Amino acid sequence: MAKPSAEIGVFGGSGFYSFIEKTRTREIAVETPFGKPAAPITLADIEGRSVAFLPRHGLAHEFPPHKIPYRANAWALRSLGVKRVFGPCAVGSLRGEVAPGDFVVCDQIADFTKGGRDASFFDGDSRGLGLPKSDHLTFADPYCQEMRRAAVAACKKNGVRAEDGGTIVVIEGPRFSTRAESEFFQSRNWSVINMTQMPEVALCRELGMCYANISLVTDYDVGVTGGKPVTHEDVLRVFKENNERLKNVLIDAIAALPEKRSCGCEASSPKIKV
Repeated sequence: MAKPSAEIGVFGGSGFYSFIEKTRTREIAVETPFGKPAAPITLADIEGRSVAFLPRHGLAHEFPPHKIPYRANAWALRSLGVKRVFGPCAVGSLRGEVAPGDFVVCDQIADFTKGGRDASFFDGDSRGLGLPKSDHLTFADPYCQEMRRAAVAACKKNGVRAEDGGTIVVIEGPRFSTRAESEFFQSRNWSVINMTQMPEVALCRELGMCYANISLVTDYDVGVTGGKPVTHEDVLRVFKENNERLKNVLIDAIAALPEKRSCGCEASSPKIKV
């Protein structure tokens, strides 16, 4: 039997635990040198493209943002041959004009996590994998422009209001922002706030995979419009209401990707053999 493989990966987030109907999928367990990924990986054929889906929080949301096995998740996808990853996620809006239900296809990221996550594969090669003992990642443009164009076009095709570009700030979680923190993030003119994009994006780039984010706005961060503080229940409710739109956007974005990459993301990443 041929080894399971996929060319495109999709990470699921809060409220997004399944992607394609079970009748069209195959589920596999993958082991990595960094432990098990958050859940078994679901393989599917989507518009003629081989796709691997992995819910980053686990099937039952058992991994909070600061405990997600980010390295195992990224390694598992790359071990299947994945070269491009879509990372949809729930976000809070930091700008009044970006409303719940809107999408943002981000082009920049600001990392405000606290250093408690395994944020790189360059840890001294403690597992004897032949990884560089230290390296530096060129990361000025974290999101793949080629994939971003496909995502923006897919949003337009599905009649989804989407911001083309914007900065996503990533906080440690699992708590939401204080009013003072949110006020600072808003003062930088950043677009949205999230808890899982880092180190996920950087780890994928270290492994030579392109990455595009599609942010689904579920709420306003505290103080943005003078509304009440956000709750986790609010996030899940809005995400559930927009799940079908997100699935359709992802399917069309996957179908629109060119067969060969011409973005330069791989060239800017270290050479790690998986």
